[in-house]
Parts: sequence; structure tokens; C-alpha cells
Amino acid sequence: MELHEAIRRRSMVRSFRTDLVDRTVLDRILEAAIRSPTAGNTGGTAFVTLCGPDETAAYWDATTDEVWRATSARYPGLRRAPVILLAYASATAYVARYAEDDKADAHLGSDPDAWPIPYWTGDAAFAVMTVLLAAVDAGLGACVLGNFRGEDALGASLGVPDGWRLFGAVALGHPDGQDHRSPSLDRPSPPSSARVHWGRW
Repeated sequence: MELHEAIRRRSMVRSFRTDLVDRTVLDRILEAAIRSPTAGNTGGTAFVTLCGPDETAAYWDATTDEVWRATSARYPGLRRAPVILLAYASATAYVARYAEDDKADAHLGSDPDAWPIPYWTGDAAFAVMTVLLAAVDAGLGACVLGNFRGEDALGASLGVPDGWRLFGAVALGHPDGQDHRSPSLDRPSPPSSARVHWGRW
């Protein structure tokens, strides 16, 4: 698929069929994700891939509660997603990389607090955006799920090493056409002239 067509067609899908996603398709999506930009070639982002209801249950059990699961109109459609990709980032990896000789002049190799912008968060976002576009290219739907609760329990259940933080999750699969329209779509978007500036703000 042509890039601009994939960008145009990308949207958040929140209701899925249970059909499994072919492993070769997942491999291609993940290979694209780990080729996304990474500051200093650090490679400080990683994915945990959960496939099928037994594995994806670990995500839902850790990050949602019974009340939300019982009352959310979107939960059944999201829960059917056959794949959950968990995007993790390591601040420690970036601090260590920028303590190396060729990056020492940046003075970022002492502590994560030395970074005015956490590159590990940006790199994780680049990787997730690549997943979203690769999903469109593969004819799949995807939805970004924020990291709001249950990160420690989830990490413990999956054996995530210390120092890795959950940036967010991506639900991935075949759309079932039963999506609930997001009310955010009714919010007027600012014109492009308010977001793109030439020469100066």
C-alpha cells in the first residue's frame, strides 16, 4: 500500500473478530516497528507480543477492573482482539548509551532527569506509529491503549526486567465492523494553519 494511503486510512479500531493473525504478518509488523527511529541507535524499545485469549487475558486482567469490564460498551469488542502488542521502553538504556564517548558531549549520560525530553518515550511512540501503519498495510485494525493502571502487576506476570516501562499497548486484529464511533470524532479539529507554521510561529 502507498504510504499516504495508509496514513489516510489509519484509524483506531476498537472492535475485533477473534480470528488469529498469521504469524508471518505479525513478524513483518514487528520487524517494521523495530526499524523505527531510535536515538543514538540505542534500541531501547521492545515489544511483548500476546496472542490468543489465554495470553491477552494477562493484559486485561492486570490493567482493567471488574466494574469497567462489566460496564464498558467497548470492552467486549476490544477483548476479542487476538493480539496485544505491549510497547516497552528503557530509560536506563538511553542513559547508558549517552554516557558513551561519542555521545558524552550531550551531558545526558548521568541520570534520566538530565534529559529535557525523554527520547525513550519518543522512540516508543515512533515504534507504535509504525505498528499502526503496518497494520493498515496488512489489512488489519489496531487501537492504542494507554498505560493507566496495572503496569507493575502486568510486568511481573510477564517477566519484564527491571528498568523497562510500559509505554502502551496496541490491540491488533481483523475489524468486525461493530465499532462504537468515538465521540472525539465530533470534536472540531483545528485547521492545518493552526498547526503548520512557515518561517516562524
